[in-house]
Amino acid sequence: MRRWVPVAAAFLIALALPAAPAVADDPRGWVAESDTHAAVLLQLTAKYNPESATSLGLEGYEGQVLDLSRDRFEEYRADVTSAIETLRARAATTTDVRVRQDLEILIDAAERQLASQALNRRYFFPYTDVASLLFGVTRGMLDPRTPAAIRPFLVTRLRKYAGLEKGYRPLTELARERTLERLAADPGLMGPYRDDLQQDLSNLPILMAGIRQQLETSDLQDWQKPYRALERQLKAYEAWLRADVLPRARTDHRLPEEVYANNLRNFGVDIPVDELVAKSLTSFAEIRNEMQALATLIAAERKLPDSDYRAVIRSLKQRQIPNDELLPLYKERLAAIEGIIEAQHIVTLPERPASIRLASPAESAQQPAPHMQPPRLINNTGQYGEFVLPLALPPAPDGRRLQYDDFSHDAGTWTLVAHEARPGHELQYARLVEDGVSQARAIYAANSVNVEGWALYAEAELKPYLPLEGQLFTLQHRMLRAARAFLDPMLNRGEISMDAARDFLEDEAVFSEAMATQEVERYAFRAPGQATSYFYGYQRLMETRQAAQVALRGRFDRMAFNDFILGQGLLPPAMLRKAVFEEFVPAAAPR
Repeated sequence: MRRWVPVAAAFLIALALPAAPAVADDPRGWVAESDTHAAVLLQLTAKYNPESATSLGLEGYEGQVLDLSRDRFEEYRADVTSAIETLRARAATTTDVRVRQDLEILIDAAERQLASQALNRRYFFPYTDVASLLFGVTRGMLDPRTPAAIRPFLVTRLRKYAGLEKGYRPLTELARERTLERLAADPGLMGPYRDDLQQDLSNLPILMAGIRQQLETSDLQDWQKPYRALERQLKAYEAWLRADVLPRARTDHRLPEEVYANNLRNFGVDIPVDELVAKSLTSFAEIRNEMQALATLIAAERKLPDSDYRAVIRSLKQRQIPNDELLPLYKERLAAIEGIIEAQHIVTLPERPASIRLASPAESAQQPAPHMQPPRLINNTGQYGEFVLPLALPPAPDGRRLQYDDFSHDAGTWTLVAHEARPGHELQYARLVEDGVSQARAIYAANSVNVEGWALYAEAELKPYLPLEGQLFTLQHRMLRAARAFLDPMLNRGEISMDAARDFLEDEAVFSEAMATQEVERYAFRAPGQATSYFYGYQRLMETRQAAQVALRGRFDRMAFNDFILGQGLLPPAMLRKAVFEEFVPAAAPR
């Protein structure tokens, strides 16, 4: 089994440098050319959202902050329109097919962002979750993976957010002004969904405590004054949100039809909703049949009284692993999975361990589902992604606390490690850094279909080699992805209620109330449309895989195929299929 050894991400170029011509004998010269085009959009990211620029790894913007001092919509629209024109002009003159593809990705990303901003402005008044923004910036800049030279700039940012630096006013005041400004211009604009806003308000003290805890355990100096100022300002902001914004919050979670359709496009779903629903309903029924067949075998082997797949899953979930034993179990499971990957020649692994850790209460409040915390994608000096596992949902506004039982039992660990760690997201992001993938393919092609399709495919690659219980829970999670692809649209069309969708996930897919609750909240207001992308991305990648196998038959090499897919970055499905049949298949066919 071959493994690849990490190398410095030397392919990343400084944005200030002029474009260098591709060198004929340099197979990666096109990446350098492509990255000069990506710089056009990266500079706009730095201008309008310097916090995001820093998280990506752009250097020189660490002390800059989001500017809410005025309405910048027209300025932003003019800048993005100009960038699109620049990129189109470059696309007309480039001679490299791969660079032209990347320019198509960049242009599409800019056009979609422009359309999204226009739709949001047409329908909604602006609302800024300031506490979440502050927590995300603090967590990112104090992350052990962040270069030490960047961390002291966090104090500069905190001072600017608090209005303690000359020329700056408190971020909470500016956010309030922008909301009132738009409402004055158009009183008919819609606000955030009420349940979403109430959860944000409930999370606020948790996030502030998380910020304080991170600052106290850091070696930063002079953070106390801006933190105390921000704490006071956020209390006032919270009071204003409750008094003025909460009464304006909409009570119907459903989005305008064109906003929801735009969400689907941004997440990478490019087929009609009715077709997506039909495909996923059929897939759900097929997966359920597979689960029942497995459950019958497990029930016989374990002498369980009821062989129904629901009863078998509930039985297997009964033995919960204590929190202090979870991390060792997940690391043990990762080692076993790596052994399978090597023995079965599934994909090439790196010569270094993957990172898994438990989420803090504040991290769980901000992102209540298991997730991958990506590495810096620019100026990366050896940082890698982290698989982060939350243990519970944040307290609901009514004080209720729901606990997961879905990730803390032995059989459920297999598929989660495969999805979030290896051969899923951790490996996917590592290859983005290590293989010298262009910034267009690593950053601007990064929608949920292109990212999540691989992770669900990774689960499927591993499934045949797992114990029966592990296979059952792999299918349970695949069933969830199919359910998402019809429940999310149905919920946003008003064809099913939030309570009915939650009950369906608990009764038919056998997830905990906590898991079903965060799922339905995702569909309704956290990220409407996003959850459909897993099923669709998986379907498209499996179609390409099977088509390649049909074309090559006995000459098909699974490991070579999987390595090739990862080496393409986060290409959209159509571009990925084109690459497979123009590069991978011809290279594997007899000459």
